[in-house]
Amino acid sequence: MGMTTGTTGPDGPRPGAKATRRRGAELHAALLSAAWDVLVEKGYSGFTYDAIAARAQTSRAVLYRRWPQRHLLLEEALRKAWAPVPLPDTGGLREDAIELLRSIAAARGTLMTVLMQNLADYYRESGNTLEDLREIIGAAHRERPFHALVERAVERGEIAAAPRNDRVLELPLDLLRQDMLMKGGAVPDHTLTEIIDEIWLPLLRR
Repeated sequence: MGMTTGTTGPDGPRPGAKATRRRGAELHAALLSAAWDVLVEKGYSGFTYDAIAARAQTSRAVLYRRWPQRHLLLEEALRKAWAPVPLPDTGGLREDAIELLRSIAAARGTLMTVLMQNLADYYRESGNTLEDLREIIGAAHRERPFHALVERAVERGEIAAAPRNDRVLELPLDLLRQDMLMKGGAVPDHTLTEIIDEIWLPLLRR
């Protein structure tokens, strides 16, 4: 299970390249990185052990030992890609909410495109939905940032404490996902501001 440095082609090491050894966490991270690159470029139909092994400059056996089924490798690659987005703390709810949407749009644009467009074959093959997959990779349970922003705003006295529906609290994320789907991942900044100023804040304060 070798790799090359500085002489790597799109399908693996080039002839004459100097090989180095990777083990443990370094190898594991390299495999997941290769899996993610293949998934982004080729979708689930091209997400094969052969393609990933070539990209990682290793053998199929190395992948099989860690992930005996392809969907297990897919799910771990998605878990790694779904990195937490830090909560902003500007001192105001509006500014926090807009900045949070910007951060999520920047960090998750490619990921959301993969989930909603590149995995059509996966959804057909597995029978899972996007929401099912979000549960599998743990995203559905980790993603409640707007709840936290509202709780902080209530503590500051910026808005009144009141029962609020979960759908209302996480509406900015739902609208962002919809725009990412319609626009292929890129969402203009003025759209993020409109989501907060014209839809979300009026709902919170009514």
